[in-house]
Amino acid sequence: MVAISAMAQAETGGAATAHAVVCLGETMVQVTPVAGGRLDGRSRLVMRPGGAESNVAMGLARLGHPAAWCSRVGSDPLGDLVVGEVAAAGVDTSLVERDPALPTGVFFKDPAPEGSSVYYYRAGSAASGMDETTAEAVVAAAPRVIHLSGITPVLSDGCRRLVERLVFDRPHAGGLVSFDVNHRPRLWRRDAAPELLRLARAADVVFVGLDEAVRLWGVDDAEGVRDLIGAPACLVVKDGATEAVCFDGDTVVREPAPVVEVIEPVGAGDAFAAGWLSGLLRGLGHRERLRLGHLIAGTALRSTGDHGPLPDADAICRGIGIPRARWADGAATAAGS
Repeated sequence: MVAISAMAQAETGGAATAHAVVCLGETMVQVTPVAGGRLDGRSRLVMRPGGAESNVAMGLARLGHPAAWCSRVGSDPLGDLVVGEVAAAGVDTSLVERDPALPTGVFFKDPAPEGSSVYYYRAGSAASGMDETTAEAVVAAAPRVIHLSGITPVLSDGCRRLVERLVFDRPHAGGLVSFDVNHRPRLWRRDAAPELLRLARAADVVFVGLDEAVRLWGVDDAEGVRDLIGAPACLVVKDGATEAVCFDGDTVVREPAPVVEVIEPVGAGDAFAAGWLSGLLRGLGHRERLRLGHLIAGTALRSTGDHGPLPDADAICRGIGIPRARWADGAATAAGS
């Protein structure tokens, strides 16, 4: 693993790279009702990209970081929609392959404040055709961070080999591997717990919701997750509307979640990861990273889509408690955080 402290530096410092982050995983077309609607014949529907990893890439790009998304979509209009909208958010999509034989996946979302119902139509999708050879494009991009999730390895045997290649073999020496556990029970036809734990233990940065950790591994609290995953991973445990906790070596930082009016919760975890990784890339301390994660997650919680309008830089700095110059300069980690 790569030491987390080595990455806690200004984004402008060190050798230049083409991308700060490459996010790898499937993105489908998300079909969802307009604000206030439900998935029925009376509501207008809209189509937009929907994918955990591209959500993170889009969030990072909106926060000013050079981010790329690596995946595979069909050579069809839905693939055009996905690639076009992700690119329009400022993400480099040059690592996306177009498959002439397999289609772009689709899912339908029925939003509600208490939780969304999601219906997937992704079997045999173009993204499921990825395999370990896809890692070559990621390595060639030489990112500082490779971001993956626990969704990808369950899509196919080839996708599992791809994730294992990047997490265990580390063909891109010197870059961090960021892993969001992102357990989707309906996707798994085998026991997810040991596979996701093995990946989490090998990653440099791990994001996991306490609810999914309880479901997967039977732990009781954030400390139980840390005891299970162990060091030296930088572990971020998200406990819904209560708090987020970061464990990094002997450092433990807890940050309460701000009160947010929830319109629709899907996408908030990806937004949190984008905010936290942005803080890492800017050299912010643990507490500021957690605050930035909460802040960006809140924009998604207040939106029917996976992304909400971002505050301006001044509002972000007030929200996470740093001077405006520090945000612009990507200064060193704050003392004592």
